[in-house]
Formats: sequence, structure tokens, C-alpha cells
Amino acid sequence: QVQLVESGGGLVQAGGSLRLSCAASGPTFSRYHMGWFRQAPGKEREFVAAISWSGGNTVYWDSVKGRFTLSRDTAKNTMYLQLNGLNPEDTAVYYCAAARTIVLPTTPVHYDYWGQGTQVTVSS
Repeated sequence: QVQLVESGGGLVQAGGSLRLSCAASGPTFSRYHMGWFRQAPGKEREFVAAISWSGGNTVYWDSVKGRFTLSRDTAKNTMYLQLNGLNPEDTAVYYCAAARTIVLPTTPVHYDYWGQGTQVTVSS
């Protein structure tokens, strides 16, 4: 069982930055692939980025490549998402998730555990 708690969201102006954190509880955090998704009002949940259990492989949605950076600290049971160059289209609730799959997944259905989400709002 893994419990996930996101933090770090907030209100920022266009061009600004935020750092999201996802703290995991449970002794098996290092065995899970981890991902970030986001959901804007009236839209489906969409993939943002994912990192393998080892931290050796990351994948990003094209829209955030070069702006967002994903990392994980196994010793702290925490995953981080650095958001730079934010624009109003990035406004959404951001969720972290954990997956026990062989291949690093990019779709919500393959993730087993979810956090409650943290709101990111970017003003123009």
C-alpha cells in the first residue's frame, strides 16, 4: 500500500516557476514507477511526466518538454516536478501516481495509487 501526498501548488504569473513535491509513505516506494498527471476543469486527466523506479528513465509529454523536470529522491520517498516557463494553459490540478508495472506507463489506467492533487494556477 502506498499513500501519496502532493504539495507545492499555488498561483503564479505567466513565465513563473513552481516546484511540486509528492511524498510517498510505505516501504516499497523505490519499487514503483511514478508519474504526474493534470486535469483542468471540463477536461480529461492528461499525462505530464513519468520516472522509472530506478530514476534512470524519464518521459515527458511534448507540451512540457524543456520546461518541466522530473526527479525522485528514494532516500526521502519523494518525487519532484520542477515547473518552469509556466503559461495559463498549464493551469490544472496536478496529481502524482504510482505504478507497479514492468514498462513505464503514461496512461492513468496503469497507475495503482493516486494522491489528492495540488492546484496550479497560472495568470496571464
